[in-house]
Amino acid sequence: MLKYDFIYNQLMQQIQMGNFHAGAKLPSIRNLSLQFSCSKSTVLTALNKLETQHLIYAIPKSGYFVVDHQLPHAPAANDFIDFATSSPTWHVFPYKDFQHCINKAIDTYQTDLFRYGTPQGLPSLIVEAKKLLETYQIFTHEDNIFITSGVQQSLSLLSIMPFPNQRTTILVEQPSYHLYMDYLKTYRLPVVGIKRTAEGINLDELEQLFSTNTIKFFYTMPRLHNPLGSSYSKKGKYGIHKLANKYDVYIVEDDYLADFEQNSKMDPLFTEDLEERVIYLKSFSKIMFPGLRIGLAVLPRALISTFQQYKNTTDIDSSMISQAALELYLKSGMFDRYQLKVSEDYTKRGNALQHSLKKHLPMYKTATDICMHSHIILPKEVNMSNLMQQLTQQHVLLDSIDRNYLDGFFRERILKLNISNVEEQKIDMGIKEIAIALTNMNNYYS
Repeated sequence: MLKYDFIYNQLMQQIQMGNFHAGAKLPSIRNLSLQFSCSKSTVLTALNKLETQHLIYAIPKSGYFVVDHQLPHAPAANDFIDFATSSPTWHVFPYKDFQHCINKAIDTYQTDLFRYGTPQGLPSLIVEAKKLLETYQIFTHEDNIFITSGVQQSLSLLSIMPFPNQRTTILVEQPSYHLYMDYLKTYRLPVVGIKRTAEGINLDELEQLFSTNTIKFFYTMPRLHNPLGSSYSKKGKYGIHKLANKYDVYIVEDDYLADFEQNSKMDPLFTEDLEERVIYLKSFSKIMFPGLRIGLAVLPRALISTFQQYKNTTDIDSSMISQAALELYLKSGMFDRYQLKVSEDYTKRGNALQHSLKKHLPMYKTATDICMHSHIILPKEVNMSNLMQQLTQQHVLLDSIDRNYLDGFFRERILKLNISNVEEQKIDMGIKEIAIALTNMNNYYS
């Protein structure tokens, strides 16, 4: 081992053990060279290595100080099969690649970090976002693209801002994205629901709702729906377009899983939007990490000015560091490589889930799309609460469907499944445990 590596390891261990706490000053270079019987340049090499890893920082003429004594740790192993958590598996993300982008972004955009950004977003990121959107079959002008603090902010702004159709009521699929349901309920906004199943929605019911209510916009997840895991057919999407145009209703398309679509012919609603009625939303939470808090919104020209005004009063601009880092991550090709890798991984899991559902639960109705989300329709005699408690005892975690519904809307007996945090080899084990628990319950009630 080289001498500077030995010094580096010794100092790192002392920092990790807490001998040098956050903010503590390290011994001087002179004292360290005497302690380790080496030259000052050797000590400096070791200190530079610690500084590169963000464990210490230097103050000119004062010395080196500890940033934090805590070091990254590997995820703790557990025996649970987690079908409840929807966040992506964090430890597989190439964080060092993104860290390079953050560091480079700080160097490149250091002047921009000390002033407010633009309401629309970092211009160079919008250029890269336009290129990315085209891979999703979203072709638009840069003036129509807004960078937001996640899709949640876009939904919040769209829900409260006035629309050209002068309507106030929001229409949502049931079930739907639980955080948006929470938002609508918390702020008591005028909202109605429409039932969605694995087959889609009833277009006759949609027309009735459009014609008898003051519908401002229809919030929908056309492909890889959360929590159902199903997608609209081409006929269903055509019907939605036709009715929205007929009754002057806007469509808010949440395409949060665009990165995982395996069917190249499954285009977004936006692709066929000839009347500028579709608002397209894209999140990076599932493909990268929720803490990034960056989303994309593609707006019709009629909404740009109002959306910009409302966004400006909310946060002036989304995080400049996150925007700059994401721009470099996209431009460098890192995102493309990671997207391919993680998409292949989730496709394997999605295939494993479908295989296990057909193998262990062939008598139950489920979604058949290859997706990280799916569901099981349960008979009325099954007690959902008891089922989930029994499965928890078998180390299988599930989440309730309740938050995915509006208050008072009829709730299907749906068992949600999410494989975002389930290893491929554990999926079959988990579905098998669900099948055993359902068999035991059916035997008990029969």
